[in-house]
This record gives sequence, structure tokens and C-alpha cells, in this order.
Amino acid sequence: MPMMASFSPEAGAPLDGVRVLDLSRLVAGNMLSLQLADFGADVIKIEDPRKGDPLRAWRQGGAGFHWQIYGRNKKSLALDLRAAEGRALLLRLAAESAVLIENFRPGTLEKMGLPPDVLLARNPAIVIVRISGFGQTGPYRTRPGFGTLVEAMSGFAAKNGFPDREPLLPPLALADMIAGLYGAFGVMVALRVAAASGRGQVIDLSLLEAIHSILGADAAIFARTGEKPARTGNRSETTAPRSVFQTRDGRFIAISASIQAMTERLFRAIGRPDMITDPRFRTNADRLAHVAACEAPIADFIAARPADEVLSLFAAAEVTAAQVYDVEEFLADRHVQARGVVVSLPDADAEDGAGAARTLMHQVLPRFSQTPGQLRRPAPALGADTRALLASIGCVGALYDDLLARGIIKENGS
Repeated sequence: MPMMASFSPEAGAPLDGVRVLDLSRLVAGNMLSLQLADFGADVIKIEDPRKGDPLRAWRQGGAGFHWQIYGRNKKSLALDLRAAEGRALLLRLAAESAVLIENFRPGTLEKMGLPPDVLLARNPAIVIVRISGFGQTGPYRTRPGFGTLVEAMSGFAAKNGFPDREPLLPPLALADMIAGLYGAFGVMVALRVAAASGRGQVIDLSLLEAIHSILGADAAIFARTGEKPARTGNRSETTAPRSVFQTRDGRFIAISASIQAMTERLFRAIGRPDMITDPRFRTNADRLAHVAACEAPIADFIAARPADEVLSLFAAAEVTAAQVYDVEEFLADRHVQARGVVVSLPDADAEDGAGAARTLMHQVLPRFSQTPGQLRRPAPALGADTRALLASIGCVGALYDDLLARGIIKENGS
């Protein structure tokens, strides 16, 4: 079973004191601010009072698991930025914040009267992250920026999948997740610059550029040779053998023999040392040129045996092989459990018959030896922190009550 854990509201972390205003919606911005929140940043989600971050609506099994995971360690301020009063309050918060994240369509902040020069005039050290599908400049800047579009346009889908099938989009928000991680790195660089110089800056973070950056040398190869990457299924375009093979009991095993010594171990393990000196398989280039013939004996060996036997044989021979897990098998793996890769935390969104329900989520990453991140608080209800946060900038009493009555702000449960 996953490791039981609990939230520790008083736990310290290395980004304590760094206030982040997250105006973004859905995945990329939440992935970015999650990294900062996990390491102690005071991340304030600025949400539409009517419905909040659309990630809240991604519900399965009666619970908003996506919000619970990617909203953890954050606070919620329900504030209507369409209203002048809401924008004025945001400016006051920005004056006391280190970072502002937004993923509106380019030009939206400008239309709201909150362009970067205004924010920087109010707070010269603030770091502004602008997330969009195609960037803040260029002919596509105003196009809607959903990850699916850039996963298609970047070259990723064209090379993903099997050669006799259609291009394959990823089954997850891959471009958004990659951009979120780039964004967190960019924020830390910009905060270091701001600490040294007192100058903030704008980070132009494009989902298209983020996902293209992971595609290896495709552009360089095409420019030099005219060759485009082909869909290779589970095979690699750079090394062989590398694929997925089915066992006698219907499970699948992934193998990557990406260096010569590993390939030779694999050939010996399947009882075919002769393949080491076969001219078709002698080098990696030879194996790539004859990949089907190279894989056939491996596939036959694995197909004749149950998965446990194959994995045991390969482990003894130090062959790099692993079973293809589904989520149930992953959670049951002893290494995953021993490391606490996934932890079980109280579920603030639902209860079961046995008392408080629990939600599984990934542990804080990466693991620091001296200043680790912490699981400090569950994902907030919409507007859970509105009163406290606005009180910190003097919005109290009749002014607060008036904004609440007019729906410009919202409290938890109001």
C-alpha cells in the first residue's frame, strides 16, 4: 500500500517568504506553481469567484483528484478581475509579491490595464511568467493555446505511434507539464537575478517551444540530411534492440539494450551468443539496419516463457528489462512503496463510510537532502483564503463586505 502521510501546515521549506500570484488556469500554470508551492512558496491562486480554476471541474469518481494534486500547498483568493476593484486589489497584492503567473491569451493583461510595465512600475523586482501556446510574439500569438495543438504542430505527434497507423497524440497534458517544469526553472533563475539586481523581468513561456525542445536532434538532422523522423512504435530511432515484447502469460516486458555491452548480455541471456558476431547485429548501426531480424529471436524467447521467469533470467544476467506496469501494478511494486513514490493523504473533497477518505498523490520532487519540500496543506476550496489575504492588504470591514455582496470576491462557502 502507498505510504500514509499527513499535511504539516507549520513545516518550513526553502522558498518560505516567496509570494506567488497564480492567475493561470488548467495545467501548465498549476504545474509551475505546484513546484514552487511544494518548496514553501506562498502560492495564491487568483480564481474567478463564479467557478474557480477549470481544473476543479475535472472530476472522476465523485472527487476532483486533479485539483487535489495540483492545487495542494496553495491558497485560494476568489477575485473578479473583470471588475476595476478586483484589478486594483490585484495590483496591491502584486506590489508585495515576488512572482506573477498568467496564461491568458496574449494581449489580455494589456486589455485589463495590467500590462507588465504597469506591474513592474508597482514592483520593479517582480517576475512575470506569461504562458501561452505560441508565445507573446509572432503570427500565431493570439491563437488559442491548448496543449493538443502544439503537440500536433511541434513534430511530436508525427513521430509518435506505429508506422502503419495515424500520428498519435499523448494521453496526458504533456506539453503543459513540460512547460510547467520549464517555467519553475525560469522563475528560480529570474528570482536569483532579482535578488542580485533588484530587477524583475518577463518570462515568455511557449508550450510549442517547450515540447519541441524534447524532440532531440530532429530539426538538425532534417536540415543536414533531409530526413524526417518516422513513427517507429516501441522501437528507437537511435538504438537497437529496444522494444516491448509479450510473454507467454500475456504480460509485456520492455527492453533497452542501448550500449554494446548490454546488447551482448541480452544475446547471451536468450541463448544466442552467435548474434554478437553476426554481421547483421555486430554494431548498433548494423542492428538498426536489420531491426526486425534482431528482435525476432528476442521475441521468440520471451513469448515462450512467463513474465516472472523472463524477468528473473534477465535480472541474473544484468539485462536492462522491466515489466510494463498498469497503475495497479505500479502502486503494488515494492520499490515504489519503499521509496514512498506515491503517498496517501487526507481527502478534503469526500468522505467514505469508514470516515475520512484519502487521496493518492506523488511525493514532492526532487528529493533534497538538507532542505526538502513539504506537503503543508491540501488543495483549497474556492475562496478559502480570501478574507485573510485581503485583510493583509487592508481590505476589511465595510469595503470587504461590499465587495463580497457584489460578487467581486467570494469566501469559502459564500
